[in-house]
Amino acid sequence: MPTQSTKIDRAPKTRWSAPERATRGHTRPRRDDQTSQHAVLPAPQNFSNADAAPRGFAELGVPANLVAALDAEGISKPFPIQAATIPDALAGRDVLGRGRTGSGKTLAFGLPMISRLARPSGSAKAPPRGLVLVPTRELAMQVADVLARLGRGAGLSLVLVAGGMPYAPQTQAFSRGVDIVVATPGRLIDLMEQGIADLSRIEITVLDEADHMADLGFLPAVTQILDTVPNRGQRLLFSATLDRAVDRLVRTYLHEPVAHEVDTGQASVPTMSHHLVSIAPQHKAALTAEIASRAGRTLIFVRTQRGADRVAEQLRGSGVLAGALHGGLAQGARTRILSAFKDGSLRVLVATDVAARGIHVDEVGLVLHADPPSGPKEYLHRAGRTARAGGTGTVVALALPHQRRDLERLTTQAGVRPKVLTVLPGDSALAAATGARRATGKAVSDADYQRVIAPPAARRLHSTRGNRGNSGVRTKGRPGRRRSPASTAAGGSPSRRAR
Repeated sequence: MPTQSTKIDRAPKTRWSAPERATRGHTRPRRDDQTSQHAVLPAPQNFSNADAAPRGFAELGVPANLVAALDAEGISKPFPIQAATIPDALAGRDVLGRGRTGSGKTLAFGLPMISRLARPSGSAKAPPRGLVLVPTRELAMQVADVLARLGRGAGLSLVLVAGGMPYAPQTQAFSRGVDIVVATPGRLIDLMEQGIADLSRIEITVLDEADHMADLGFLPAVTQILDTVPNRGQRLLFSATLDRAVDRLVRTYLHEPVAHEVDTGQASVPTMSHHLVSIAPQHKAALTAEIASRAGRTLIFVRTQRGADRVAEQLRGSGVLAGALHGGLAQGARTRILSAFKDGSLRVLVATDVAARGIHVDEVGLVLHADPPSGPKEYLHRAGRTARAGGTGTVVALALPHQRRDLERLTTQAGVRPKVLTVLPGDSALAAATGARRATGKAVSDADYQRVIAPPAARRLHSTRGNRGNSGVRTKGRPGRRRSPASTAAGGSPSRRAR
């Protein structure tokens, strides 16, 4: 994996581990030098050499009970970001970590947090001691799913706090006492202002996807929360990119962080292929349908909510079962659509950039830029939805004639050298590059689509009627009224490769 050091003007507060100091000849910067020095982030450690890489989580210092829990989920070898950051985080140091989407950041901060906060079974509950801030509800749900089961094995409870979900389970969790809070900033501040969320005993605070929180304008809310938690606590900041958008957070709230980066700010994943496909405007819908008809999961990016709905409807009209995910949907609908995409019953998802930042699904085989991204950073975030957890993936950008030059410049800035194709519908070159095939042309009915994304109660009702015929037998309760499990205190097991 290519590696590169990144120059950061906050590095006077950056602390290197002993091996890094030895190899670089650095000494720990004196605090009275902090206004005048510039330093370089330590070069990320390259774990492509199996002899140099730790062989398991136990060697990183992860407790045996958590190692056993990971083994039970089929997770035995740490990813580079985990191997680089876990020892420092376990030692209580502040950590600044950068790794691309899908690199394993959740366990990189989750395992140290759970290890350090573990309590004896049955001990009295108190205000929370661990806090994880994330930018979106979908990401909050997935982080909570990963951490909840591991936390229970260490005697820890967890609550998911996010907007668009019922207040009652969240307020009840704080009343009972809870150990770890996974939250989006807005809803957490709401509970803080109501006097429900007490953060006075937080020992470990994690900022996940910090750059995205900055992009969404959440920094004022994040700083308000960080000003509330105890100043003496440990801070862990993880992000796909570490640019100036998060400089203020690092300078103000992290104390001499140990900085680790496991890949560059550019697309350097060897298992990811990139294609720039030049097309005529009149062929865009047909070519999108052909690419979406490929086998496996496909994620399509568009710029607007209306565009997501329109493209998904066009695909269903062409015979492709596709759903739209965007911020204009109710939380219950977003949860069901994302769940259907995860379990494979919905193979094609059309999403906006904001909504898709919460999509952490392994085995997405292809990412399609139906609309161009706004910049190189957005290109990389979109592309990062494929080739996750060591898998392979394909990234395709459709370029209309007036878009091609800008896309070529954008991909260059992102560190990508895509293969350029000029194609027509049915072109064998497109099929070879992406697995595209002609759509069936048999429209997916709205009833068939709704059955895939229906609430669980409605699915059971449909199944009952299907088994018994339309006999008039009623199912007790009202379909659609069942509360989503994600709205409760988070539970469930992490996915096999959720990192």
